[in-house]
Amino acid sequence: MWNEFRKFIDRGNVLDLAIGVVVGGAFGKIVTSFVDDILMPPIGLIIGKVDFSNLFINLSSTPYSSVEEAKKAGAATINYGLFLTNVINFLIIAFVIFLIVKQVNKYIPKKHEKPATSKECPICITSIPLQAKRCPACTSYLEELTEGSSN
Repeated sequence: MWNEFRKFIDRGNVLDLAIGVVVGGAFGKIVTSFVDDILMPPIGLIIGKVDFSNLFINLSSTPYSSVEEAKKAGAATINYGLFLTNVINFLIIAFVIFLIVKQVNKYIPKKHEKPATSKECPICITSIPLQAKRCPACTSYLEELTEGSSN
């Protein structure tokens, strides 16, 4: 079992994955800080001095002035401000990953696909040459079928 584990580790995929997880975690913290500390305060100010971290719906009968106060009391709340912040975090991370993948794809050579040399007969689903006018399996006329009439 030890030898199998060493072969698994030696492939390099595990090391690449570990590096990706560590870098991704650090990047996630940077984006979270960016959203919480830089992006959301001006948005809250523009909207009307709203602190998104304190936007919540209190499901209990006792009023609370903040999410922390409600959590300390054990009250049930719907924290839609925190949810909105997390959605913005996700969108920023997804957009940055999209940009990185788009740039990396420019440098990866594209595989050239071979042009199709055959097609399927619409009647019997047999593979036939592209230039065929009639299916050798079911003898259907292919040009008539593509014009809308059937055999």
